[in-house]
Amino acid sequence: MPLYIRDKEVDALATKLQHEINAASKTEAVRIALLHELERNHARKPLRDRIAVLQEKCAALGPSDPTFDMKAFTDEAWED
Repeated sequence: MPLYIRDKEVDALATKLQHEINAASKTEAVRIALLHELERNHARKPLRDRIAVLQEKCAALGPSDPTFDMKAFTDEAWED
């Protein structure tokens, strides 16, 4: 769905940002600005909350194989 900027001030800000970051278009400038804002917002979340999300994703992968031998696996990978 297209994004239409009807507010003249917002349009001017998008144009200014486009020129400052040498974006190919205003759409690209807005995309970059939104991504940066999402990253900034994500970084404000407490570390324990961000780690909890990663722990949930790891748990969803299932238990690890207790018989897996990392040394043997690494040695095999390094053999010619």
